[in-house]
Amino acid sequence: MSGAASWLQKQRKSELMILAEKVGLRNFDNLRKSDLEVALDEHMRANHTRLAKHPDLIPFYMRLAPTTSLVKKEIIAIAPSGEEAKRPRARRTTRVRDDMDPTDDSDIEIIKTALDSRTPRTFTSNVRLPPSPTLIADVIDRQTENMRSSMSRVWDRGGITEYAESTRDFLSTVASIESLALIIEAFGLRSEVLPMRYAFTLPAIRALRTSDLPVQIPDLFLLLTSAFWSPFLLWVTTSLLLPLAFGYFFNLTLTAKHSQANRLRTAQAAPFDPLTFNVAKALITWLVYSQGVNVGGLVGEESVLKVNASVPGGYQGVMIGAGIGALTSLYEAVLRK
Repeated sequence: MSGAASWLQKQRKSELMILAEKVGLRNFDNLRKSDLEVALDEHMRANHTRLAKHPDLIPFYMRLAPTTSLVKKEIIAIAPSGEEAKRPRARRTTRVRDDMDPTDDSDIEIIKTALDSRTPRTFTSNVRLPPSPTLIADVIDRQTENMRSSMSRVWDRGGITEYAESTRDFLSTVASIESLALIIEAFGLRSEVLPMRYAFTLPAIRALRTSDLPVQIPDLFLLLTSAFWSPFLLWVTTSLLLPLAFGYFFNLTLTAKHSQANRLRTAQAAPFDPLTFNVAKALITWLVYSQGVNVGGLVGEESVLKVNASVPGGYQGVMIGAGIGALTSLYEAVLRK
């Protein structure tokens, strides 16, 4: 293994990637560290003449070039020329030795100056300078873009966008808002008319370090008693059946025939008027649960109290839900014009 290759092995992969960008290596993002070292070594050897003067690559090319060539270059640089080169080597050596004075420190000072002037160049060539902020920012941006692309592919393959859009389309209607309000009321009523009862216990699992878990299920035997059906039928009648009847017979959308466009919309109108439905629901709730209207004794006081206590917010909560539905229906009617 050459010294240049060992120098590449000592670098971290992030430093090798920055070095690959500097030397112009392409298609190295998915390479492993060992493959990136081989690719860099081949690329930098092949482009020796262009990259040899790069300050960050001097350690590589110093280990790549043999030491003898550097010595020869120094000898050639200081070799005498002209007539001095023709003189015998022994005579020049003897004359230099005769001229040297042991007490004269001028030659020693010259040698020290030459060594000091060359030492900083040698030192700086072996020091690894930190990469520039621009290169670091480019690497971070590339990695961020790769991560964003991967997440986008996973998101698209999972069909999350389609599910989210279909759910949004389903919930963006007045009927969905009305259904949500009815579900909230029914959930509160269920805890009162169909409470949970203990059924059995799941034993503890020592491997998972769990304890005994009691399991509760709705008391379905109450479905055979009037304790369930009386409040349930009262709530269904006041919150759903009677408002639907009013919304069907008092459908104000059927009378909007002022223009051709309105007549076209009338052909596609809903069978129930959502505004009439919510107004009738709020009015019926106020009369039955607040004013005590029992419709000739058909409505039991116990059922009224049970429904009023179980629905979230009582009859005021039902009226607030009806008000929200009425505002939503008006907003939808304005958007359709």
